[in-house]
Amino acid sequence: MTFEEKGEFLGHVMINGEKVPKYRGKTIVKLYNTQTNKEYNSDKEADDDVANPSTATQKEHIRRDVTIIAPMIDLVGGTVKSDN
Repeated sequence: MTFEEKGEFLGHVMINGEKVPKYRGKTIVKLYNTQTNKEYNSDKEADDDVANPSTATQKEHIRRDVTIIAPMIDLVGGTVKSDN
């Protein structure tokens, strides 16, 4: 199973004297055990499996695949035309 961590607007930052919006992109996370292929619905669920003495799961067995989805950014007027 995969779970999603929502993206959000974090405010603005100054870059080269210009106010630029700052975002945290949405992430899609697949968290699973590489030994058993068990998929987890959260970090806590994976941590609980590692902490459970009745399983052989170790922290090294947990794999996290992350897809980051960046927000659409309007680049109109934000590029510089080169004379080359």
